[in-house]
Amino acid sequence: MSGFAGAEPSAVPMIEIREVSRLYHRGIDLVHALERVSLGIPAGRFVALVGPSGSGKSTLLNLLAGLDQPDSGEVLVAGTRLSLLSEEELAAWRARHVGLVFQFFNLLPVLSAVENVELPLLLTKLPRADRRQRAETALSVVGLAARAHHRPAQLSGGEQQRVAIARAIITDPDLIVADEPTGDLDAKSAVEILTLLRELNRAFEKTIVMVTHDPRAERFVDAVIRLDKGVLANGGGTPPGTMA
Repeated sequence: MSGFAGAEPSAVPMIEIREVSRLYHRGIDLVHALERVSLGIPAGRFVALVGPSGSGKSTLLNLLAGLDQPDSGEVLVAGTRLSLLSEEELAAWRARHVGLVFQFFNLLPVLSAVENVELPLLLTKLPRADRRQRAETALSVVGLAARAHHRPAQLSGGEQQRVAIARAIITDPDLIVADEPTGDLDAKSAVEILTLLRELNRAFEKTIVMVTHDPRAERFVDAVIRLDKGVLANGGGTPPGTMA
């Protein structure tokens, strides 16, 4: 894709999380979703966030994607301090720098695969022909060029997730965040999606942060970050703190 170039992962931090806490009210209770979490992730890494349900994984993912704001602490992504951006600026920043991949694909059923992939570019000033060309290229990158004009109902679950990944990379983002991208797939499709994410990470130096419960995921990533009850947990993975 335009702007993509293979390279070795960099030691420059893509993500810096500094003493971040996030609190939620659940009835009369105050829930500490994250508590004074500090973490650095270098550019070009493929990282898995793991831990039991309610450990803060998705909260952390939403913070670094600019979908939520911490109650205290700072989140910096690609050198931008997200707390300094207005809602409008944050939306523009997210559209340019972040590709989002979800468990349930979020494809529009009335659109073809290529039309779904093209959607993020409708907010740009690109001519229609250029938008379509980029969407077709993105589908080629994920191995679905031959299915460009099929609607989601005509695609398997794994193929739908590939379309969603193509949509996430079409703007050539610095960061891809994936929330349980294999959670709704069979074992074969799950491995294919993990392999594809690894290929995108390696070939195009895309920083990828993925929330997952899938034990197969750990062999595809560079590092595993474990959370438990809102704090970074030691043992069985990458130690808390900045990754080398």
